[in-house]
Amino acid sequence: MAFKGQAEYSVDSKGRVAIPAQMRKAMSPAANETFTITRGFEDCIFLYPMDRWSSIEDEIEDLNMYDREVRTFVRLIMRWANEVSLDGQGRISIPNPLLDLADLDDSALILGAYDHIEIWDPEQFDGYLNEQPDDYETLAESVMR
Repeated sequence: MAFKGQAEYSVDSKGRVAIPAQMRKAMSPAANETFTITRGFEDCIFLYPMDRWSSIEDEIEDLNMYDREVRTFVRLIMRWANEVSLDGQGRISIPNPLLDLADLDDSALILGAYDHIEIWDPEQFDGYLNEQPDDYETLAESVMR
């Protein structure tokens, strides 16, 4: 199943945020209620279920480590990566460096992004949306060829 939808939740003083129930239900049993959390793109956080993260590690293993760009990318994605598990209340703890990176204070926008979950500062996501083209139909036509 794919992660889809969105929800806004508070971030508590310990950096914990809830993952929506429908997204938790979309996790495969192989993920064992555990994610790898890492730096995303556009100043958000990516949250990969462990079974999907294993596939990403397989892709990384196949990269040419003699290529400088590859080494830089691997260092960046792995530098931020941490394993997090759902607690009894369906929350994860976001490490402080990632809270700072994504500028998360008291609320977080949780977005389903097909094979992963994105965590955004709601105001930054609004700014991101305002920078995007208004023509959804043209974008869909371009991407879904």
